[in-house]
Amino acid sequence: MDAIYRFLIGPLAWISFIVFIGGVIFRLAAITRSAQKNDGVVLYYFNPKYALRSLLHWLVPFGTISMRENPIFTAVSFVFHVCVLILPFFVLGHVVLLETFWSVSWWTLPDTLAHLMTLVVILCLGYFAWRRRKLKDVQFVTDRSDFILLALVAAPFVFGFLAYQGWGSYRLMLVLHVLSAEILLMAFPFTRLIHMVFGVLTRAYTGSEFGGVRHVKDW
Repeated sequence: MDAIYRFLIGPLAWISFIVFIGGVIFRLAAITRSAQKNDGVVLYYFNPKYALRSLLHWLVPFGTISMRENPIFTAVSFVFHVCVLILPFFVLGHVVLLETFWSVSWWTLPDTLAHLMTLVVILCLGYFAWRRRKLKDVQFVTDRSDFILLALVAAPFVFGFLAYQGWGSYRLMLVLHVLSAEILLMAFPFTRLIHMVFGVLTRAYTGSEFGGVRHVKDW
């Protein structure tokens, strides 16, 4: 088990980062080429002022009509994304690894807060799964891959929580935590998770078109 763990935090970690970064660059290059070839107007109408205005406005909870029409989903989504973006960078164990291998360190979350945020992430994912099964308009655009993706996102948080709590074999839970996180990282550019990148581009274009061409708000 120790040899597997060393492989996970060594060679496989590098592989996962390379696949993640390379995959994101590849997808961005592909969508840029596609826009230039099939829809050049997308690039022509891009306006940094209105793009930034739209991005900042959509970052405000309940700042848009669609958000206010779905208050529960909006609240859960905002809490989920905040926790998911903060936890990997400020959990003590991750910062210790960075300090060990790269001599880089910064402040960390208190353990109690990190555990609470982890549980929040798991509960939010449970809500997303329930929503896809129970709401008819969401069921219509849901298939098996959506549930697989939810499980893939949940796995690092579940196994990390179990490892810290000492439920089951600590070493096994730690190995599963690292492995699932690296699988998730490599899957990011090639699944719907890429929406975290493409969503910014889509919102920037929409803001440019609505603000610079139609002269109306896009929220």
